[in-house]
Amino acid sequence: MARILITSAIPYINGIKHLGNLVGSQLPADLFARYMRARDNEVLFLCATDEHGTPAELAALKAGKPVAEYCAEMHEVQAEIARGFRLSFDHFGRSSSQQNHRLTQHFAGALDARGLIREGETEQMYSVPDNRFLPDRYIEGTCPNCGYPSARGDQCDNCTKQLDPTDLINPHSVISGSSELELRKTRHLYLRQSAMRDELRTWITSKTDWPVLTTSIALKWLDDGDGLQDRGITRDLAWGIPVRKGDQPWPGMEGKVFYVWFDAPIEYIACAQEWVDAGAGAGSGLGWERWWRTDKGAADVTYYQFMGKDNVPFHTLSFPVTILGSGEPWKMVDYLKSFNYLNYDGGQFSTSRGRGVFMDQALSILPSDYWRWWLLSHAPESADSEFTWENFQTSVNKDLADVLGNFVSRVTKFARSKLGESVPDGGAQGPLEAALIADLTQRVRAYEQTMDAIEVRKSAAELRAIWVAGNEYLQLAAPWAAIKTDPARAATIVRLGLNLIRLYAVLSRPFIPDAADAMMAAMGCDDWSWPDDVEAALDRLQPGQDFAVPENLFRKITDEERADWQERFAGQRN
Repeated sequence: MARILITSAIPYINGIKHLGNLVGSQLPADLFARYMRARDNEVLFLCATDEHGTPAELAALKAGKPVAEYCAEMHEVQAEIARGFRLSFDHFGRSSSQQNHRLTQHFAGALDARGLIREGETEQMYSVPDNRFLPDRYIEGTCPNCGYPSARGDQCDNCTKQLDPTDLINPHSVISGSSELELRKTRHLYLRQSAMRDELRTWITSKTDWPVLTTSIALKWLDDGDGLQDRGITRDLAWGIPVRKGDQPWPGMEGKVFYVWFDAPIEYIACAQEWVDAGAGAGSGLGWERWWRTDKGAADVTYYQFMGKDNVPFHTLSFPVTILGSGEPWKMVDYLKSFNYLNYDGGQFSTSRGRGVFMDQALSILPSDYWRWWLLSHAPESADSEFTWENFQTSVNKDLADVLGNFVSRVTKFARSKLGESVPDGGAQGPLEAALIADLTQRVRAYEQTMDAIEVRKSAAELRAIWVAGNEYLQLAAPWAAIKTDPARAATIVRLGLNLIRLYAVLSRPFIPDAADAMMAAMGCDDWSWPDDVEAALDRLQPGQDFAVPENLFRKITDEERADWQERFAGQRN
């Protein structure tokens, strides 16, 4: 049994996320977590809400609520939606937790003690009408790199180039819209990333099994222009983690908070502390450090991170600088799975601009399995992919309804009508059954290989092929014909078909957990053991075992529904 630590990029607190956010981190992380648990590994799957920084302040301002109250409410909203999509987090924490406050301040003190934090004076945009310094995200303007008219002061959403507010053309305040901005001096702390460049390069290039997307982005940031730059880690904000060296004040930094991208990744570790402190992780009696400290049991942990490509630079550079630079025995990521973008119907999803299908809207239309299947089977791994309503309809109708749902319905309804509501006995299996078992053994092993490698789309294709194999067997075996002349042969076919449904439940559970539960319950079984031996797995349900005909697993999407949804969700959230 391996020990597997999984984190997915923590979503901003500023509103409900869209499907692109879901498929870029949380959903594939959940797929992998469910699979690893199914293979009897010890898994800790963590996520949280990212609650500090400008996005939280702006969203709270728009909602007319104190920022702490807004964050508490939105955390519960996001947690409920995560439950709706059956995301199986062991803990869904909050970056505003006291655990993260203490740990962030601890890391800052450790980095300072090793000479990796420097103090510097800088000029920052000050809005005269707003009477305050403006954090980077409070400033928008035209991107000097690609000409995008709504680039932020920290990054352009269009070309992903990292920016400073002074780089923007025609900048203005997001709060008041005023362009009456001026540069004023202020002092901040900087993480000396440049001092860790060689160590980072050695670490990154040692990860020969990482996706090309991940390593190419990381190395580009190391080599682009003057190479890795020191990064400011404090901001002039009221909401955030106060700047301290551990439990000591930081002279000259009074009234400042740590930059959200410094404290947010540290929440991955703090989240495990929250998990234990909440009681959920206390059962082992070993505490959270066995997952995160290599001197306290984490040396045998394999750590996987999941995120969209826009988050890669911070997780391959800035966060590793924090961990490595502390000089302490923290667990480093072993495998970082990154994803390209999922676009929406000819354009881009955008949380800030409300464009696309959002997670709550998706669940109001159809149950989560429909969305999980489409998103994972079309995951943007090697390139950007695009959600269209036509493709969604086709995939649901052909894969879920026609292939899997149809097989379950045909087998159970035929069995009940012709042979009763318990597993029949039948006679010896023949060449068709032997060929199916051999084929499925090969396909299940291929499915395992793609899942182990976190090749999401290939895994979906392998799973679908396993479903197809059952349908092809059913057509060739034709129990509806055999029942007329050889009832024992028909019973043999049906018994194997019912066992196939149980096998499909086990294999499909990481992708479509609700449908898997329904299949297993219909078979009157709770044996979720993985089919290491496929032939034995297809003999699990014994004669006399009661079964039921489940409700229709998946219904087809009609042309009228598709047209209605295309019109209702044309790209702007109301």
